[in-house]
Amino acid sequence: MTLLEDLKFRGLIYQMTDEKELNSRLQKPIVLYCGFDPSAESLQLGNLLQILILRRFQISGHKPIALVGGGTGLVGDPSGKKEERKLNSEKIVYEWSKKVKKQLESFLDFQGKNKAEIINNYNWLGKISLLNYLRDIGKDFNLNEMIAKESVKTRLETGISFTEFNYMVLQSIDFLELNRRFNCTLQIGGSDQWGNITAGVDLVRKIENKKVFGLTAPLLTKSDGTKLGKTESGTIWLDENLTSPYEFYQFFINTNDQEVIKLLKAFTFLSHDKINSLALKLQNNPEKREAQKVLASEITKVVHGEKKLKRVQKISDILFYGNVKKLKTPDFEEAFKNIPAFELKQSEIELIDLLVLVGAEISKRRAREDIENGAIALNGEKITDLEKMITHKDYLHKKYLVIRKGKNRYFVAKI
Repeated sequence: MTLLEDLKFRGLIYQMTDEKELNSRLQKPIVLYCGFDPSAESLQLGNLLQILILRRFQISGHKPIALVGGGTGLVGDPSGKKEERKLNSEKIVYEWSKKVKKQLESFLDFQGKNKAEIINNYNWLGKISLLNYLRDIGKDFNLNEMIAKESVKTRLETGISFTEFNYMVLQSIDFLELNRRFNCTLQIGGSDQWGNITAGVDLVRKIENKKVFGLTAPLLTKSDGTKLGKTESGTIWLDENLTSPYEFYQFFINTNDQEVIKLLKAFTFLSHDKINSLALKLQNNPEKREAQKVLASEITKVVHGEKKLKRVQKISDILFYGNVKKLKTPDFEEAFKNIPAFELKQSEIELIDLLVLVGAEISKRRAREDIENGAIALNGEKITDLEKMITHKDYLHKKYLVIRKGKNRYFVAKI
């Protein structure tokens, strides 16, 4: 099976230029690149998809370049945006560029014949004078063709600044520069980058008289059409200080049945046979959620490592079986990070009143019914005493109370 066939199986090809010739070129090692603008202090799931595609190419013997957009990040990409991006200061972009570079270093191999490279495009974009930009590069861009590109066309009604209009040109310069320095012949990116990528393909052809290629992957969305990695609590980041390993793991554990096989194909390096086997198990025994467990484990291991994976699995197992008393303070706080803790003004309170205060019950009557029916657990222990009074002895880590209603609805109070 060829690399392109594998990418197709995994749903990672949306568009490409001259598939037949690109497939032929890939029979020998090539150099390819993908750009990552420092538009935030961390990369997120959409970026991870592209990083893993670079890694797939490297495993197949090709040389990947991860390009940090220290230059393009100062301008802002209009692709996929309905309105103008906020321009960040040079200092912020510089700091974020360093963080993005450090994250990229953990995913690619920097040893061997096809060792990866990480380069910042500020190295050349920051040196171009305005006159040289207009004379040497600008003359090769047709205004009508630029306006016809989807990334620009969709913004014409709402407005696009001259700054963002030039983003396409800057990204094209990147492809030209990497072709000159490394003989880079392929640029990859998300489907929203197609216009920028094909502009770079055209620029290399015009100036260097060389044929280069572009390939995009679809932007992954959930079954409801929303962007993957966007949740009610915010974006799923790769930086563990922004999205903890436990939150990251739980995001994938909670993948619905309609999406899990698609994500297994895109985000893991499991064989086709293994993925097909998991698809069959999902079909026959969906309640076991084996595909979700494998997905969460595989991707958490790639992003956060084996040691942190084992830790979050331990936390997850403890919570599943309700043994919250076993959680150490850091694990406890990580597990309940996204559950707002109701602040109690006094340590002693009747359990029935507590259930209403934290929002577990809508009334004292319902609270009594659920206690009698065995649906309420306090700190992992089922409570059936309607007169239960909370005292200082009940608090975990001397300040927390954890209420579980049913199998997996948690509520937290703290003194």
